[in-house]
Amino acid sequence: MGKLWRCSICGYVHEGNEAPECCPKCSSPKDKFVELTNEDADKIYKSDRTNDIHMNIIKLACEIVELSKEGIHINLDPPCVDLFEKAKNEAWTIKQRSKAEIVSHIGKGKW
Repeated sequence: MGKLWRCSICGYVHEGNEAPECCPKCSSPKDKFVELTNEDADKIYKSDRTNDIHMNIIKLACEIVELSKEGIHINLDPPCVDLFEKAKNEAWTIKQRSKAEIVSHIGKGKW
């Protein structure tokens, strides 16, 4: 684990022995970076994988929505269309849950 530095202007997090010369996101100078405490850095490192998992779940839910729309468009028969409608709606709920959890992580400094 390296040191983590947060840009006090935009929130970008940099990993390295020292802060970058300028922020890769907002171009703020090096003196706008603050070194994170070990506790805050640990939160970020521990949440890195779970945030990636949430993003993958969101991506998969979007794929389910698109596949369901295709099935609805084919319109083979009412039970089939009903199943695709339900899948589309359930995927929306799954997507929103993962988005809400990412927002929760950000609010706790875990990004």
